[in-house]
Order: sequence, then structure tokens, then C-alpha cells
Amino acid sequence: MGEDVDSYRVEPGERVTLAERATDDTGGLSKKEAKKELGDLRDALDTLQRLLYATRRHALLVVLQGMDTSGKDGTIRKVLGGVNPQGCAVTGFKVPTAEEAGHDFLWRIHRAVPPRGMIGVFNRSHYEDVLVVRVEELVPKQAWKRRYDAINAFERNLAESDVHIVKFFLHISKDTQRERLCNRLEDPTDRWKFRAADLETRAKWDAYQEAYEEALSRCSTSYAPWYVVPADKKWYRNLVVARVVARTLRDLQMEWPPLEEGAEGIEIA
Repeated sequence: MGEDVDSYRVEPGERVTLAERATDDTGGLSKKEAKKELGDLRDALDTLQRLLYATRRHALLVVLQGMDTSGKDGTIRKVLGGVNPQGCAVTGFKVPTAEEAGHDFLWRIHRAVPPRGMIGVFNRSHYEDVLVVRVEELVPKQAWKRRYDAINAFERNLAESDVHIVKFFLHISKDTQRERLCNRLEDPTDRWKFRAADLETRAKWDAYQEAYEEALSRCSTSYAPWYVVPADKKWYRNLVVARVVARTLRDLQMEWPPLEEGAEGIEIA
């Protein structure tokens, strides 16, 4: 299992070329096999999340990025849908509000970082400030170029404060995106997700791929690694993310806290 997820991790200093990374890999598994393992991992994540909450020594931050239709919402639902919502918070980052825009670009991000004992999920993140901001030319080049170092310093500070970070780029093909956008138009339960602006972003596919490649290459570190997850097959995408999250929590080697001092031998009337 470890080798399977390690093959998707971007090593520090590695130069990422997304065209060389498969979007349709399934790790040699069938859909049935993957779903069985995912079910077991969801059970394990429920226990691990309760351990995290009980010990309150660590926090886990899960960052999800990807092109439109890559499945950020679906990943959250399928991987973490079984944990206690009291111990897991999801934050989505859209266009900054007037208040947020009045601060540095990391201000709104830092406010949403999970405290010890919690799992935090970022549906989009601070990386929008070297992705959308870059491609759409929302700030001068010299401004967004400085942000890679700022992001690395920010994530190091979190890691040194017991916030464990795993970041996932959900990697889909352009053909798969087209299929999913068409499905949104055809499915009455999904039409609300469709925006004409999605097509404008799609028209800039190559520019976004280039922006992602630089972010993945410059900001995958030992303390906050990126994983490029094949996402054409939703069931395999979910499994890879679940494997990494479960392993990250297991590596914390948490133990259940003991009974509070003085409570031994207590009798309850």
C-alpha cells in the first residue's frame, strides 16, 4: 500500500510535468476491490479521527486542488463522510471578500487552519494565489512570484506547530473534464454546479497546467508534500486520498488518553 501512494508523491526539488503523469491509473485494482478497501479505510479513519480529537496533540490539514470537475467535493464526501463532524471542518476558498482582500493573501487561510484535535479540509486553498491569480493576471507577476516562498514558510510554521499537512492535486484529463461538464448540463441534480465561467477556465487549460506544475514543483516539501492523484476514475481517486490520510494519522502513533487522575476505583451510584 505504501508504495502505491508514494508513487504519486512529489519529492522535494522534483520538477513536475503533468503530461507525463497518468490521469487514468487504477493501481491494478478493480472498482470492486478499491471500494472494499475504501470501506475499510473509512472505518479506520473514524477511529483515527476520534483518537486525534481525544489526544489533542496534533491537527491534520488536507488541501484539495484541481481543475473544475476533478472531484474535490466528491472526495471529501467519500473519504471523510464517515468521521464525526464535530472533529472535522471543511473550508472552501472562493473570491476574497472585501475584508479578506484588505489583508495579505494568507490572512484568511491562517484563520481557517484547524486547531489541535481537528481535521481541517481546504476545498481550494492558498494555492489559488499562485494559480488563478497568475493565469488571470490579477496581480503583477513580481507579486505572485514571491508567494511560493511565503507559502513554504507558512506551511513550515504550521508543521512546527503540530499541524500535519497533506496536499492533493486531483489530476484529470481534458477529455474527462469535457465529459463531466456535459454530464452536469444533462443531469437535473447537477445543473446547479455548471457555470459559464467554467468554459472560460477550460479554454486556458494549458496555462493552468503550467501554473500547477510550478506550484507542485516549488511547494512540495518533506513537511507538506503534494500528491498528484489520478482522478479520471473517481473510485480510485478516493482510495488514494484515503490511503494517504489514514497513513498520515497512523504515523502519529496516537494512544487513547488514560482515565483522569483520581478517577480510579470511583463508584457511580
